[in-house]
Amino acid sequence: MNFSKVSVLYINCTLKKSPQKSHTESLMKVSQNILKKENVGFETIRLIDEDVAVGVYPDMTEHGFDTDVWPEIFDKVMAADVLIIGTPIWLGEKSSEAQKLIERLYAMSSKTNDKGQYLFYGKVGGCMITGNEDGVKHCAMGILYAMQHVGYSIPPQADSGWIGKVGPGPSYGDTEFKGEKLETPIGFDSDFTNRNTTFMTYNLLHLAKMLKANNGYDNYGNSREQWDDGTHWAFENPEYR
Repeated sequence: MNFSKVSVLYINCTLKKSPQKSHTESLMKVSQNILKKENVGFETIRLIDEDVAVGVYPDMTEHGFDTDVWPEIFDKVMAADVLIIGTPIWLGEKSSEAQKLIERLYAMSSKTNDKGQYLFYGKVGGCMITGNEDGVKHCAMGILYAMQHVGYSIPPQADSGWIGKVGPGPSYGDTEFKGEKLETPIGFDSDFTNRNTTFMTYNLLHLAKMLKANNGYDNYGNSREQWDDGTHWAFENPEYR
């Protein structure tokens, strides 16, 4: 199986600026190690390190902000076949950085590709979640819904995550807690997390490879430009004459 023509972008939505340790990044490295062995190119962006403005327009400098590097990050989003959003859990929800990212993706979703389809058609999305409280599936549900809504394709098992015991405690990848060294970094021996991370990574690659080989989706029945020009294919409201 050759995935070498697929490219992957990870955007880590931790609330910790570099070089602080990100537990979400520790889990991302498990997926990235698979990519290395499969000769897949990838890049990681820690969103909080970048001066990305809040908003739902393509360039927020046109709407009152002095700076906004989102247009440069968006170029990397478009260059990648797969986008994986990583986030910690806070109060049962994805981070504010993850929400900001989703809003900026949404800002681009009305644009179209050369087939007249929405811009993210043919691209594949997944997510990775870490925390020490409940919420992995809840966060994944919101992120993956948003990604498919703007045009990303979501394969089976497109998420992975790790949570510790409910309440304060060590986080994924921690090697010590309350001054005591741990025999194994927390979470590294979780078969559930390791299996889901592996399945997620390969499912994303499989779907991206298939879409890439077929030049995305055929635009029959899903072209915004053709719809606006009056082509409605087999659509007809039987209750309206």
